[in-house]
Amino acid sequence: MSPALRVSLLLVVVCVCGGFSLAATPEPRLQAMVDHAAQSTLEKFSAQKLLPTQLALTLADLSSPGVAPRASVRGDVPIYPASVIKLFYLAATHRWLEDGKLTDTPELRRAMKDMIVDSSNDATHYLIDLLTGTTSGPELSDSEIKVWFEKRSAVTRYFSGLDYTDVIASKKPWGDGPYGRESQAIRLFEPKSNMLTTDATARLLVEIGTGKCITATRSAEMMALLARDIGTKDSDPDNQAKFSGPALPAGTKLWSKAGWTSQTRHDAIYVELPGGAKFVLVVFTTDHANEREIIRTVVRTVVEGMSG
Repeated sequence: MSPALRVSLLLVVVCVCGGFSLAATPEPRLQAMVDHAAQSTLEKFSAQKLLPTQLALTLADLSSPGVAPRASVRGDVPIYPASVIKLFYLAATHRWLEDGKLTDTPELRRAMKDMIVDSSNDATHYLIDLLTGTTSGPELSDSEIKVWFEKRSAVTRYFSGLDYTDVIASKKPWGDGPYGRESQAIRLFEPKSNMLTTDATARLLVEIGTGKCITATRSAEMMALLARDIGTKDSDPDNQAKFSGPALPAGTKLWSKAGWTSQTRHDAIYVELPGGAKFVLVVFTTDHANEREIIRTVVRTVVEGMSG
């Protein structure tokens, strides 16, 4: 299927699904479901000393148009998001494009694709430079670093203006670590890292998945980059489709953005089950980055509940 056709088909799906907004308060049935998912996962991994403070999740039911029921466990707790923050940089890039603040070029499109499909940090660095008008480099004077950080906080301010809470998106993701003005800013300004809640992440993924993020066309373009193959034969155990994919039944459609470091393992997924149920589930875990089955255990439990 050509990329253009894929986007067109996604756009049809998104438009049909339109009319969603997240409920203001938790829905009891879903709250019982996520409470059960969290508790059963904690019990399963008790030998590995998985603690309640090391797990957070948010679920939104998109099976019927209208106000989407939602529920969470520790969904309002800010957590270092690893590469899940790239969802927010993706949405901001499309907002800047829509407003004419960025020029749509093949290089920009290549960077967006690499940032989401391959989770490339280098591509993310390029987009953050474009979004904020800042660059990495040698340390700056006290007055210069304040101006620099004010510019670097543009994406954080954008989501704050949309009434997102606890979204801090001002840092570049690194492999070996930041240097120069990047580490200087970490020393001088709080918080020291990007932060997200599973609630905020679920809200953005709902908006993207239902065509409400900027425009239906741009939402569909974002969804095309987030599409995953749960039957992938890639041998990489950290292929993004493998974070939640093994816990999903055959025939499931999956869109996702995973994030992982030596301390964290997260996944944010939009799912369409073969039986028709649709949902967004965001799971963040900390201090158990090598336990790949924690997220999958949560997903399996939620799938059982949503299927029933």
